[in-house]
Amino acid sequence: MEKQKNAIGRRKEAVTRVFLSKGEGKITVNNKSYKEYFPLVYLQNQLEAPLKTAELTDKFDIVINATGGGLKGQAEAAKLGIARALLEVNPDLRPTLKAAGYLKRDPRGVERKKFGHKKARKSFQFSKR
Repeated sequence: MEKQKNAIGRRKEAVTRVFLSKGEGKITVNNKSYKEYFPLVYLQNQLEAPLKTAELTDKFDIVINATGGGLKGQAEAAKLGIARALLEVNPDLRPTLKAAGYLKRDPRGVERKKFGHKKARKSFQFSKR
């Protein structure tokens, strides 16, 4: 593999561009270390999950550009992006990553607010008289 592979991951309103290149396992998100960018451990684990499943934790350097959404959405979008980029490197990983559920894009988003309601489903108090 002579050049970097890239992929896109999306979740809620978050979009991440993932760039994978040969290296020693550094993960950078928006020019910061991923441990600095995602201070919560369970979000850090989201990023590491596809690499651990494929047993490639120290083989690649990953650069991620994340925009939109919140931290959780960005972390899950990055997880999808990393899994897709790993597939470009080695298509034989597909069954492993698919079984772990890393190749599925989570389609859930925010439900829109309806008119005559306070929020999407919450309504004003009903008074019969």
